[in-house]
Amino acid sequence: MRRNLAARIGVWSTHHRKTAVFGWLLFVVLATGIGGATGMVEMTNAENGAGESARAEQILLDAGLDKPAGELVMVSAPAAGDWKPAAEALATAVRETGEAQNIAPPVASKDGREGLVTFEMKGDAATSPDRIQPVLDAVAAVGDDHPDVEIHQFGEASAGKWLGDLLAEDFKKAEFTAVPLALGILVVAFGAIVAALLPVGLALTACMAAFGLLSIASHQLHLFQTTYSVMFLMGFAVGVDYCLFYLRRERDERAAGRDAETALRIAAATSGRAVLVSGLTVMVAMGGMFLSGLMLFKGFALATIIVVFIAMLGSVTVLPALLSWLDDRVDAGRIPLLNRRAKHGHAGSGRITGRLLGPVLARPRTFAVAAVVLLLALAAPALGMKTESLGLEKQFGSDAQLSIAYNRITDSFPGGPAPALVVVTAPDITAPEVGKALGGFEDVTVHRDKNVAEIEIPLPKGEADLTELREKTLPAAFDGTGAKTHVTGETAGSVDFNDQLRRGIVPVFAFITAVTFLLMLFCFRSYVIAVTSIVLNLLSVAASYGVMTAVFQHGWGASLIGSEGVGAIEAWMPLFVLVVLFGLSMDYHVFVVSRIREARGGGLDNRSAIETGLRRTAGAVTGAAAIMVAVFAVFGTLSMQDMQQMGVGLAVAVLLDATVVRMVLLPSVMLLLGERNWRTPRGLSRLPSLEHEEPAEPERDTVRV
Repeated sequence: MRRNLAARIGVWSTHHRKTAVFGWLLFVVLATGIGGATGMVEMTNAENGAGESARAEQILLDAGLDKPAGELVMVSAPAAGDWKPAAEALATAVRETGEAQNIAPPVASKDGREGLVTFEMKGDAATSPDRIQPVLDAVAAVGDDHPDVEIHQFGEASAGKWLGDLLAEDFKKAEFTAVPLALGILVVAFGAIVAALLPVGLALTACMAAFGLLSIASHQLHLFQTTYSVMFLMGFAVGVDYCLFYLRRERDERAAGRDAETALRIAAATSGRAVLVSGLTVMVAMGGMFLSGLMLFKGFALATIIVVFIAMLGSVTVLPALLSWLDDRVDAGRIPLLNRRAKHGHAGSGRITGRLLGPVLARPRTFAVAAVVLLLALAAPALGMKTESLGLEKQFGSDAQLSIAYNRITDSFPGGPAPALVVVTAPDITAPEVGKALGGFEDVTVHRDKNVAEIEIPLPKGEADLTELREKTLPAAFDGTGAKTHVTGETAGSVDFNDQLRRGIVPVFAFITAVTFLLMLFCFRSYVIAVTSIVLNLLSVAASYGVMTAVFQHGWGASLIGSEGVGAIEAWMPLFVLVVLFGLSMDYHVFVVSRIREARGGGLDNRSAIETGLRRTAGAVTGAAAIMVAVFAVFGTLSMQDMQQMGVGLAVAVLLDATVVRMVLLPSVMLLLGERNWRTPRGLSRLPSLEHEEPAEPERDTVRV
């Protein structure tokens, strides 16, 4: 028989298992070692931004005017003026650390009960979080010496220190929680320790290699600080799933009476092919993020493409080599009760799925309508979705020390923590007309040798004040002076980022839908299946959007997962979730539809093929979905709001995709469409079939075990 690519790779790996296994280990060690030695390069504020605010940041960077990290410390007392002794002691303590500069005299609030001390950290702002600990200790010591006052600190360096420590802690939590969860699910699925360890071990080594390669690549494409977390989230979940699909098919074939060599060959030709198709689809879908126009998404795209490619490569090379070497030892470490269930899991899961499928296939129209109504009902809150770049005070929750400090300072000194920074450039910044325009503002710093000026302007009303500043105040002040103005800052950056996202989501969406359609059309040679794939994906994405909006924007049920509603969804989340779900849903879709197609090619009618395909994939899909949901749910319990949103959004989407969509909506729709599912466009009919035809007898070129 003619072998497809996956089958050829699998047979090669089993014949050269030492080369496959030791080559993989050498690759992982080299990638991890070299990547660790080079380190990761993070993006600058200009690279992370968009529009006018990014141009302002770039002007300052090119002029060598990196603004030092600013810090705000507010001292509160019950009576007006009682904070002054503590504020004086605080200024002295901060100065003595040797890490601070430009310590300004305290400024009193309107009611006189609060005083605000401002200063800047010495040195590069990017490294200030690493040097602020002595300052934090000094501020805390003053608070201990003056128990009659409250002290709150917020700033770029202190927030960066908090964020860095939290990310490190969260990443460890995710790693040490997700791995045991996945291992436990696999033990239940296979009933043996060795069989469960294989997918986890391959997924972890794939992530390790991907971390190293990404660090090397970051010297060309700078990365956002959470990119590693995103990579681990995707890589571990996908890596385990790919191995699970492959291993489960091999175990099913052995349980059906196939010998070891035939079982491995069939697994390579079927599940191996599904892994290649799914991996390719995920990588191409992720490539759509390069069209967003934002470096953040380019980094996410690069990270996910690297880790998915490595996980896919390991699944179709190292896994068959290990299975060939282990043979029946893959069942070592058997757990008696679970092992009996796992051995008969194919039949058992088929019976359970058959009972569930019976009503669906008996009344497909009713169940299709019910499933669509359910998904649309879950999606409804997304109609009111609001997005913004969540500030650190929203990322950590209202009861976090940093958030409390931010809110208290903002209440007493509106606009203080997040003022607008206007960057003014002119051919001659000292020209009289430019000087006159600058004189109309209070907090102005002029850099004569750079022909650049900086103006800090509070924004008590947020976006409303920003709009007035950009559209009225600045044009009126600098009209006719020859100077150009660019506004940056936290509020301006969020607005510009959202504007770019709105422009970028259209080409990204068009790209991933077109590519998904073409890949499904080529792989299954059916335009009906291709269109169905896209529609089902969109329903899953919409439902995920609705749940995220309900939980994290409106706060419905947020307390159940230890979170809270913050009034908005993180700006980059909708586009990221759209792309990721379009890719990940292909795992189940390709796997299930391939098995249905295989049964249809074996002579079964449409209804029988649907039932057979779903019954035979039920166990693998259930296990794979449980692992993905578990891994994503772990991220939903982390400290940062964006990680929570991502974890919950993806977990809900995968859960719905593996249950409502794959087990109810997909069979209903395919049954209603009938033979139209298998119509091949005339232009594709001449292409060679990519389907696996199961041999009745072992081939002459047997697999060595």
